[in-house]
Amino acid sequence: MDENLLREKSQYDNRGKVQTVILANGKFPTSEFALSYFYGASYLVCCDGAVLSALEHGRVPDYIVGDMDSTPIELQSQLANRIVRYEEQETNDLTKAFNFCREKGLIESVVILGATGKREDHTLGNLARLVDFAMEIEDITLVTDEGYFITALHPGDFDSQPGRQISIFSFDPDQKISSKGLKYPLDNLTLPRWYVATLNEALDARFSLEFDPNLSPLLLFFANEKKNAS
Repeated sequence: MDENLLREKSQYDNRGKVQTVILANGKFPTSEFALSYFYGASYLVCCDGAVLSALEHGRVPDYIVGDMDSTPIELQSQLANRIVRYEEQETNDLTKAFNFCREKGLIESVVILGATGKREDHTLGNLARLVDFAMEIEDITLVTDEGYFITALHPGDFDSQPGRQISIFSFDPDQKISSKGLKYPLDNLTLPRWYVATLNEALDARFSLEFDPNLSPLLLFFANEKKNAS
């Protein structure tokens, strides 16, 4: 690792501590918030192909999971003891990586990076899978350079900051959602399209959502905090 990478890595050591980061093969994160997880996680599990970005940014993954169609043969040979190969094509590499982490007991706390960007179809598929993953582990977050996604499995309160933009997505058009503490209140609102409840805004340090937990969970996006102009 060259001196620049060492200096870069030192900024983030001991920050953003989680048990496991899964790095997908989308756009590699550049924000300080996202990189804190990349460098601070106890375990780094790369989807096939994402190993190239991990190595370029100074971390050797603990495991590389997938069908290995995107990882150069030479690199596969060098890192053979870290490769977990899945030949089946019915799930994407992010799902394969999550399933491996579950089998390995590495899902106490999970952050997914690199799951957006490059291809919009992959982005949408990964966001939908996040809801499925959250049915098995509640402490799972998908972090991007612009903010982060979590899944709301149960009604209740959510931490935020005054002025932070919040977008709410529902996979069930029958789900009725009510809110407190948002700039644009929801009152038994159904979301037949994904854009209906985007770009709302938290009024305080917490807001609350009411919805039917027996229907599909909600997907929430928290935009990065706005920084005051200097």
